[in-house]
Amino acid sequence: MIQYSNQTRILTAIDCIIFGFDGSDYKLLLIQRGFAPEKEKWSLMGGFLQSTESLDQAANRILKKLTGLEDVYMEQMHTFSRPDRDPVERTIAVAYVALIDIHKYEQQISDKFHAHWFSMNELPHLIFDHEEMVEMAKSRLRYKAALHPILFELLPKKFTLPHLQAMYESLYETKIDKRNFTRKVLSTNMLIKEKDKDKTSSKKGAFYYSIDESKYKNQFQTVLNFIPRNEIPTANE
Repeated sequence: MIQYSNQTRILTAIDCIIFGFDGSDYKLLLIQRGFAPEKEKWSLMGGFLQSTESLDQAANRILKKLTGLEDVYMEQMHTFSRPDRDPVERTIAVAYVALIDIHKYEQQISDKFHAHWFSMNELPHLIFDHEEMVEMAKSRLRYKAALHPILFELLPKKFTLPHLQAMYESLYETKIDKRNFTRKVLSTNMLIKEKDKDKTSSKKGAFYYSIDESKYKNQFQTVLNFIPRNEIPTANE
């Protein structure tokens, strides 16, 4: 078998960053690492690329093995290659990211590696450079959510505009002007106004809306700007 001579063999790791939304809060899925170093410390879902698989295949295998989750759409985000990022061997890590509805997948979660959802405001210390990965993933998610209606995919079949606004405010950790937000959302023509109201918060109540699926698909590549421009991170952050 022909091999490249005088070349150093370097391990390739895969790390899966899984954000979830539970209806009111954004969370991050973590596990307790099962081997040294940093055994039992909190970690992203990680493992090593095998010689017979692609990066995408490895990401799906690792996520299922460590959490039980499958059929999760993950996007490759970035490669982390600092020489000292892993104290054992030279390892580059390819990070994948996903945003899911927690309730949709909660029956799949395995407790073998103590997979646990943490609120984004209460994250524990993470191993290696995993905190750097999470911060980059948060910025990428915020950037993408500002340009495309990806958060709409986390909504129930019927929802209110205050509910939708709260989702954006929670993701960007900011307050958004209600009147401007409502005007911008309705101007997309992606929503269908229902006849009934949600009156759990007030006597007046708020009308329910549902998504017009055909218009949603047409609008997906459209710049939405539901949030103030100064709150939108750049693509490189």
